[in-house]
Amino acid sequence: MAALRRGLIWTLLVVALVAVVTATAVERLRRPEPPPVFDPVPAFSLTNRDGRTVRLQDLKGKPWIADFIFTRCPASCPLMTARMARLNRELPDDLDVRLVSFSVDPEHDTPQALQRYAESYKAPVRWLFLTGGKDEMYRLSRQGFKLGIDIPPPPAPGAPAPEPILHSTRFVLVDGQGRIRGYYDGFDEESMKKLVRDLEAVG
Repeated sequence: MAALRRGLIWTLLVVALVAVVTATAVERLRRPEPPPVFDPVPAFSLTNRDGRTVRLQDLKGKPWIADFIFTRCPASCPLMTARMARLNRELPDDLDVRLVSFSVDPEHDTPQALQRYAESYKAPVRWLFLTGGKDEMYRLSRQGFKLGIDIPPPPAPGAPAPEPILHSTRFVLVDGQGRIRGYYDGFDEESMKKLVRDLEAVG
């Protein structure tokens, strides 16, 4: 009888162990694979649309999504900002994340101009619109985020005028430690879905 009880106990222990291992494996399958770690974002000190100074350390502790835009951009920026606004609406409520739009036209994009632009997209407080000196903004784009930015030459006679500032249309995911975790095509639906999955993995 004692041997039977011992056998039953061992059987129950094995069943429990298998259940734990199975549950752990299922949880790992459900959990998104963390995205790779790229370079850290360099320190910066910029001005938000409300006039408040925002530094890199102010953003640490929570993941954030960045893009580079300017308010008088005629083509790509309205689409990117509309995409960011859609992200703001559709992100899960339990994800504590910030949205950060950096201006590449700081000579025109004063905090007041950025505030008007943000209001036109019903941007909440967690969505920052940052501006600063031109050299700092260009350096942050090129060297910090590894995103191109340039002033195009004048168009040939009769040719359509390009955007006054050429810049990247990619979104960038930054984790709570200030490290870049991914780049995403702002005009590609699948790429943006991956952004949300990666955000959930690092959040």
